[in-house]
Amino acid sequence: MKKILKILLSILLIFLIFSSIFIFNGYKMYKEALTETSITEKIKDIKSNDNYTSIEELPKNYINAVISAEDHRFYKHNGIDIISIGRALYHDIKNKNFNEGGSTITQQLAKNIYFTQEKKLIRKIAEIFMAFKLESELEKDEILELYVNTSYFGNGYYCIKDASKGYFNKDPKEMNDYESTLLAGLPNAPSIYGNNNQLARERQQQILNLMIEYEYLTENEKEIILTLEE
Repeated sequence: MKKILKILLSILLIFLIFSSIFIFNGYKMYKEALTETSITEKIKDIKSNDNYTSIEELPKNYINAVISAEDHRFYKHNGIDIISIGRALYHDIKNKNFNEGGSTITQQLAKNIYFTQEKKLIRKIAEIFMAFKLESELEKDEILELYVNTSYFGNGYYCIKDASKGYFNKDPKEMNDYESTLLAGLPNAPSIYGNNNQLARERQQQILNLMIEYEYLTENEKEIILTLEE
């Protein structure tokens, strides 16, 4: 029994050592990113883009679709969603890969403006530190606004206005509910959904169902939205 206990304690110690190393390196990456460019400077640069779109110019159901698809507890957490991370970790271990990250909109914004899209653990830890920093300095609506203005929608469109103009030849505020909910799904896998109409529509169906689940829509409203396809 003592031998087993010693083995378990040794494993725990090794785990804590490696965890500490990853956390230290992730924090170091976060601090280096901030030292290079402050959040204030980043935001000023992003908002200087002629195609920057304020949250007031976005259709209500586009916002609701983004929140439903990406982070339905967005207005309740402080940068990370422990429930989503736990669920993603369970699926990653079960599937023996690192495809799910449980990232909040705030974490995705941190990744968009400071880090690469590579799925590396150290980068993920740096992203978490940055998410807390963003939440401490910005209002929720500004985080969401910045997120849709820094997301990639496929086909060379790197913000919501580029995407609405490129796909529908409309400004974001002119999109109908069908276009809004379709566009909300593209950043999840832009290289796939942006080039495959059928898969994009399947993703849209998933989002509409989530909007019903989170009480943004009724079944009847979903059916009406689907009739708006041109």
